[in-house]
Amino acid sequence: MKKYLLILTLFFCGVFHNVLAQTKISGIVVDKQNQPIPFANVVFKGSSEGIVTNEDGNFYLESQKTYTVVLISSVGFSEREITLEKAVNYNFKITLNEAESLNEVVVFAGKTSKKNNPALDILRKIWERKRKNGLYQFDQYQMEKYEKIEFDMNSIDSAFMKNKIFKGMEFIFNQMDTSRVTGKTYLPIFINESLNDVYGDNVLKKVKDKIKASKTSGFNGNQQILAFVKDLYSDYNIYNNHLTFFDKSFTSPLSKTGIDVYNYVLRDSAYIDKKWCYNIVFYPRRKNELTFKGDFWVNDSTYAIKKINMAVTKSANINWVKDIYIEQEFEVVSDSVFLLTKDYLMSDFALNKKEDSKGVYGKRTTYFRNHQFNKPLPASFYKDEVNYMDDEVYNKSEEYWDDNRFENLSKDELGVYKMLDTLQTVNKFKRLYNLVSILGSGYVEFKNFDFGPVFSSFGFNEVEGIRLRAGGRTYFGPNDPWRLQAYTAYGFNDNKFKYGVSGKWMVDKKNRIIISGGNRRDIEQIGASLTTTNDVLGRSFASSAVFSSGSNGKLTNINLTNIALEIEPIKNVVIQAGVSYRTLESASSTFSLDYFTDSANQVTKSDVKQSEANLQIEFSPKRKTIGFGVERSIVDSPYSRFFVNYSHGFKGLLDSDFKYDKLQLYYKQPIIIGPLGRTNLIMEVGKTFGEIPLGLLSVIPGNQTYFTIENTFSNLNFYEFVSDEYITLQWNHNFNGRIFSRIPFMRKLNWREIIAVRGVYGSVTDGNRAINASGLVYNAPERGYWEYSAGIGNIFKVFRIDFAWRGNYLNTPGANNFTVKGSFGFNF
Repeated sequence: MKKYLLILTLFFCGVFHNVLAQTKISGIVVDKQNQPIPFANVVFKGSSEGIVTNEDGNFYLESQKTYTVVLISSVGFSEREITLEKAVNYNFKITLNEAESLNEVVVFAGKTSKKNNPALDILRKIWERKRKNGLYQFDQYQMEKYEKIEFDMNSIDSAFMKNKIFKGMEFIFNQMDTSRVTGKTYLPIFINESLNDVYGDNVLKKVKDKIKASKTSGFNGNQQILAFVKDLYSDYNIYNNHLTFFDKSFTSPLSKTGIDVYNYVLRDSAYIDKKWCYNIVFYPRRKNELTFKGDFWVNDSTYAIKKINMAVTKSANINWVKDIYIEQEFEVVSDSVFLLTKDYLMSDFALNKKEDSKGVYGKRTTYFRNHQFNKPLPASFYKDEVNYMDDEVYNKSEEYWDDNRFENLSKDELGVYKMLDTLQTVNKFKRLYNLVSILGSGYVEFKNFDFGPVFSSFGFNEVEGIRLRAGGRTYFGPNDPWRLQAYTAYGFNDNKFKYGVSGKWMVDKKNRIIISGGNRRDIEQIGASLTTTNDVLGRSFASSAVFSSGSNGKLTNINLTNIALEIEPIKNVVIQAGVSYRTLESASSTFSLDYFTDSANQVTKSDVKQSEANLQIEFSPKRKTIGFGVERSIVDSPYSRFFVNYSHGFKGLLDSDFKYDKLQLYYKQPIIIGPLGRTNLIMEVGKTFGEIPLGLLSVIPGNQTYFTIENTFSNLNFYEFVSDEYITLQWNHNFNGRIFSRIPFMRKLNWREIIAVRGVYGSVTDGNRAINASGLVYNAPERGYWEYSAGIGNIFKVFRIDFAWRGNYLNTPGANNFTVKGSFGFNF
């Protein structure tokens, strides 16, 4: 959901310069034909401070030092020296001449050569030594970390400031600044500072990041913003072959596959902090791939990186992000150990990649100090806390921060804190903030109560006709220990009210012991998913889809009551035990759940009453969450999920009809395959022991909507296949535009290719067939049913279309041998 909030925030972002920087220059580098020269190197003479032009030849460079000469060079062109007559120099147009002789510059025609290239010889030395540099040299390490996260509106001009939306809030523009990376003006809207102690054990392969203090100004308490900030916390190692940002895998310039992805040029060599270093410039061989441009300085003896600057290329296939800029600095310890001391990451989020488009900067600055090595700690020390929250961490005094920050805040930064605190008291800002929050979360906020979700207010199915729904939840803050939720709905065709109410109470925070319960009376599309839970307020999209193909009248009246106890004894291991009671009966005259109650098959019953106890275990390694309350938000990062559920049906208990045992298993494994994209493998297995009617069977999930629904079969109708034992396998892969980027006329579209195969095997026992009186012929996929699909995603950045074909059972009456389905979503 946080991605929706970010995109919506960009719509609202749609002169003052800080004089601390001593030298500034911006402009464009072109050739004699006035064509831009991409990836040209621009550097202040006599320094290691430089930048690489983007694909359009544009650049911006600034320094806190005073320089009077800048050097511009590019492979195949003569180096040019430009004298700066003043400290601030904007909109330069610099023309480079083609090199006239080989002695003047090392020339590579087009792409740089992979043979006799000294830059590649150095790169191979880096590969050999990368596990012997930095923290990898030690069995254990400890260090202090200071981190500052900041979000800023950018590209602010006079017209933007005069917009009526800011009337009454003009004071905020007194805190504008200029980015040292892009040269654009920006206004801070969110700041978070944190102090941490970091412990690592390379033998145990464990890392623990223990927070000591945290301070936030701007958008306090918003779960979506905080979850998005946590995404920026994702660590990366530039020595790795691939670096993951915003769920995309970028090829590192230090990757062993980098030779096939990047051009490398040995540009310079010089002493940096008394260490002789080589300077290598890199830029991509092809457009539209997830790559960087930039340069790095590497030591000539240890082949450890001393400094690296890199930016994502403008043509990279990533949405809503115009720029990603990374800067890392390493210091020498004990003459040969290079340790990371500064890490700077800046992302420019915007609706499009036009140079003048307004957007939001997301910046993270991290400093490390006081390293200690080879001090082993017991393995138990690294055990993750399940739900640890120390209120003192978030309530440190100003004196504490003044004493413990790695560097003092400037006068302007202190002013930003005051401005953000003042802004939250302005009524107009509160109204704007609430509007964005509604669109992002789906809830309208009142004092201690949220109305919604508003996106579920309208629905349609053949039984209810037009369906209107209203609901809400208690909300005192993101870390509430208890929460109540309720809704009511009305169908204009069946003229009936429906409702649902549930409550959760976390009685033990440390181990997240939660008691929950509730009741729901509603109409449901049973069989919308195979692996089910007793979530009272959980209701499938298929139950009230506004648009659907064929008949969706096979609906069921359900009255479900449940009570459950949940515990998380180990991080990301959740165990839940519960009991439930439900009644099921057909909601339509054209659909029946009837079954025989006698051995002679003479007496039938139309409703099901069932008492059930269940035990379920969920294991989600690497899952990241935000918040410490009874409900938490999940950070959008791929993680594995293993879920197993055992249920026992009681016969006679509260007039219950059937005795059975049911076992269900679900497993999902996402795999990022470097630049080739992301694969998902999904398996579901289930079996029911005992005789049960149609209402309790496992229905193979069809999809009669016009939208793609995960874990369903696009070409199956509802109730086309039923089973009491089943196994499904799914494989889908998103190439993230890898193939289309190689096709010249399709590159600029930034479309993404998706392929998938789904299959299911299932059967129904003779005993279950014998009690069937519903009129529905039990068909099970005993020969194995499968279908395959191909899709195109990222159409206009938000739309995806999938084409699916049946692999078999082609002659089934009413079968959909080919379907087209779509979906909308905001994805990077």
